[in-house]
Amino acid sequence: MLTTVIHIFLHDFIRKGRQMTRRPVCLVCLFLMLCMCLADLAGVPLIRGTPLPETVQTYIKKHPDSVICGEVQRCQATEFSFSVYLKQVVLICRSEKIPIENVRVFLKTEEELPAGTAVCISGKLEQVEAPRNPGEFDSRQYYACQHIYYFMKNGIIKRKSRAYSGYQQFLLELKDRIHTVLKLSAGRDAPVFEAMLLGEKSELDQDLKLRYQMAGMVHILAISGLHISILGMGLFSLLKRIGLGNAGAGLVSLYVMLQYGMLTGGSVSAMRVVCMFVLNVGARVLGRTYDLMTALALSAIFLLLDSPAYLYSSSFLLSFGAVVGLGAVSPHLIRITGAKGKAGKALISSLSVQAVTLPVMLVFFGEVSVIGILLNLFVLPTVGGVLISGLCCSVLGLFSVNAGRAAAVPGRILLWLYEKVCTFAGKLPFCTWIGGLPEIWQSISYYLLLASGIILAYVMASGIQKKEENQLAVGKKVSENSDKIRGVFRKAAKRAYPAGIFLLAAAAGIFVLSRKPGKELRITCLDIGQGDGIVLEIPDGGVFLMDCGSSNKKNTAQYQLLPYLKSRGISHINGIMISHTDKDHISGIMELLEFMEQGLTSVRSDALILPDWEEPPEVYNTLIHLAQSAGMKVLQVESGNSFRMGEAGFHILAPAKDALGEDVNEEGMVVELEYRDFRGLFTGDAGEPAEKAILNRLRDVDFLKVGHHGSRYSSCREFLDQVKAEVAVISCSDSNTYGHPSPETTLRLKKSGAKTEFTMKSGAVSVCTDGKRMWVQRFLEE
Repeated sequence: MLTTVIHIFLHDFIRKGRQMTRRPVCLVCLFLMLCMCLADLAGVPLIRGTPLPETVQTYIKKHPDSVICGEVQRCQATEFSFSVYLKQVVLICRSEKIPIENVRVFLKTEEELPAGTAVCISGKLEQVEAPRNPGEFDSRQYYACQHIYYFMKNGIIKRKSRAYSGYQQFLLELKDRIHTVLKLSAGRDAPVFEAMLLGEKSELDQDLKLRYQMAGMVHILAISGLHISILGMGLFSLLKRIGLGNAGAGLVSLYVMLQYGMLTGGSVSAMRVVCMFVLNVGARVLGRTYDLMTALALSAIFLLLDSPAYLYSSSFLLSFGAVVGLGAVSPHLIRITGAKGKAGKALISSLSVQAVTLPVMLVFFGEVSVIGILLNLFVLPTVGGVLISGLCCSVLGLFSVNAGRAAAVPGRILLWLYEKVCTFAGKLPFCTWIGGLPEIWQSISYYLLLASGIILAYVMASGIQKKEENQLAVGKKVSENSDKIRGVFRKAAKRAYPAGIFLLAAAAGIFVLSRKPGKELRITCLDIGQGDGIVLEIPDGGVFLMDCGSSNKKNTAQYQLLPYLKSRGISHINGIMISHTDKDHISGIMELLEFMEQGLTSVRSDALILPDWEEPPEVYNTLIHLAQSAGMKVLQVESGNSFRMGEAGFHILAPAKDALGEDVNEEGMVVELEYRDFRGLFTGDAGEPAEKAILNRLRDVDFLKVGHHGSRYSSCREFLDQVKAEVAVISCSDSNTYGHPSPETTLRLKKSGAKTEFTMKSGAVSVCTDGKRMWVQRFLEE
């Protein structure tokens, strides 16, 4: 048996090697990606950063108020802004014109700017902001894929041409017309149809998007490969049936799909499928063989040569990874498992896509929908009905609103079912797995284990099949009746061995991905603008959240807090501690509690911990109601209370007993953290009166969360002399109007011997300790 397996392995290895040499485009694609990665490691701004010359970047930094000229691509109006996307932009520097790629301009006033219009605009150029917290969405990388490296704020149009592109403007006006038709015909489901058909998500409800994301169905809310495949191949087949033949049907469908790609704005997945569709139809027209993996590699080469930044784009990696799963992994797993029938093969295909894209999902989102593997078995076969219904609604609605409404009914019924399924799935405890951000070595190890498992299982399955064929060749047959039944079970048992090997390798890979090394206590002060947001991770697995809110940023839970928790693999919070009830300390917590209540996140918490006030403000009761609705306990603490979590002890120093809660800053919660030889102090927005009231209970501390964002009325000299902090962190925004941090406070901190860190400069700041040593990690290096 062993000799047979080795023989088959060598034969299969040689055969696969020959297949790869027959696919030189795949090798070229892999080589191109490797070269790009090496260039990135060498510091070449090809994938990340700004490829503009350093002299140009320095000039813009020194002279942000500039004049630029470019050609209008499209305009975008939202509730809060009106922006225009310019291409082929040049910066006017004295009499010189310096190319700076594309720019998104936010205009002061809305103006009519047809596509193709040449404009000159003055305003303030700012580099697209990079993420400031672990796990946060990388806007800089997203816009780099569009060759946009700068935004212009407060733009004023100086000159514009009368000439414009009639065809481009026609496409934009057609898109606007379809938007209006969908709004009139599809009602509340119009934004979903618009996202699926036009790639426009500006009006998509965020709660709905989160529900789809939790259920692993968010891919249908975008222009995806599946959508264009259904529309493109459907059109091609229809044209062939009416007698146009391969050539006629191919040319017409190619032209239509290319224009559709332009109409929808050209997302990564849309461009990938349009490229593959062109190659597929071209092969049919020319009578050549279409190879999926070659077409995929050629599409990747085209996209990467156009914009190397795609290589680190989640859309690119997930779109291409899904096809690799379907085209390269799924056939082998079907043979390994012996899956029969459409349902079995569909399940294996879904598992293959999930297996290939798992590390990518964790790197970019920190979580993976577990229930989505099963839900997509229902969704994928039916999503074509939604697309066709939306398409018919769009076309018929151009002529008759009533006809559009009728056409939208089947799609709306399916969307209603999708939403109900998503709502149910979101409330399941196992809906998603929050695995955290893996290291590079973990992802590589996962893929090596997965590939090894597939190869070994495939070789074993081939060996079993070969042996069975040899037995049949020499006339050895399974006897009738009971022996035949026994033979069926024996065959099934043999099939289980290869599947078991693959599952074991996959489980080992997932185990490696989920490992989170490090036994230190970690205090992370997130950069959430003008506010506080502190996550405390205890080595034995305990997690506490201390405040989370901002007065100048919205949706801090969705865009800063939850991405951080997911990047760290945190799905359970032991307690949420609130120092006081100002907006810049609770807005994110209220948002998080609402998400928990509505099943929009898998993150859960045991308790909400509030200062014990006798006459609290109304928002205090709102917090209690939200926490109880989310299934949490509510604890009220005062000076003298304490509790432990493993080796960490929490001692409440304020508020005093019988505190009313009239002055929420001075009567807020002050907490001392004790872990082995380490001491930390969290002061909320406590001012000088509150600091002096607890002086006799203070000890030397290693870490201090500076009170009230560095206000001049906090961190008085007597307080700082008493705590003698080694590291102090000030959380505030660089654009706040309060003057935080105060120069007087930073000077007092310096004189006290504290090393002061600022979230406005360094992004998220993490203070780590093993109980003896302490070190600081800054997300952004100054």
